[in-house]
Amino acid sequence: MMAGTLSIVGVGPGDPELLTLRGARLIGAAPVVAYFCREKHPSQARTIAQAHIGPGAEELPLVYPFTTEVSVNNPAYHQNMSVFYDQSAERIAAELTAGRDVVLLCEGDPFLYGSAMYVFDRLHARCHTQVVPGIMAMNGCWSQALTPMTHGDDVLCVLPATLPEAELAGWLDRADAAVIMKIGRNMPHVRKAVAQSGRMEDAMYVERGTQGAQAIAPLAEQEGTAPYFSLVLLPGRKRVR
Repeated sequence: MMAGTLSIVGVGPGDPELLTLRGARLIGAAPVVAYFCREKHPSQARTIAQAHIGPGAEELPLVYPFTTEVSVNNPAYHQNMSVFYDQSAERIAAELTAGRDVVLLCEGDPFLYGSAMYVFDRLHARCHTQVVPGIMAMNGCWSQALTPMTHGDDVLCVLPATLPEAELAGWLDRADAAVIMKIGRNMPHVRKAVAQSGRMEDAMYVERGTQGAQAIAPLAEQEGTAPYFSLVLLPGRKRVR
């Protein structure tokens, strides 16, 4: 086992005040703070946590080889991303082997579509690991939109917008409440899937929820593409209770 401890910290959906007390404490004490980012772009996770990073902390940026430039349907996407996560894990492992504790920041919650889980998969059997949950984008957004989501025995379904349109519509037919994530360039077929399911009237679009440039509107009013930090909320059936 490596001498250092890996702490994977969920920093929440965007508002720095939604970072947990435990997360803030671990970040402040960390000799090494790692985070994912795009080339020549600031890390959103680091921006959220920056007030808590100690002045003497070493920062370890893990720069994605690409983000939206290569389609997930392209075999090269998974090949290159697998190599990237291997390399990221080994960079962190080098710090842990040297006896330095590492905090790895992750937007939202690490185990809900978080990049940090791929480092966890590669390292947790080799080092002492702890995971600090974070407030997820979805509950940050439905709180900001003042939209109660599940009532009584409603079933909540979390859906990636990258699903084919027909499959997405099928899940929306089955679920009482739903959250559609990873909107971005998938907005046109998300709109079609929601319309096909007959649920457009209730669908809410939230962009950059809890962040400074937050926007909330009915999905019916949105066209074109959307930024990465956006999702669609479809509240439950609101049965008698």
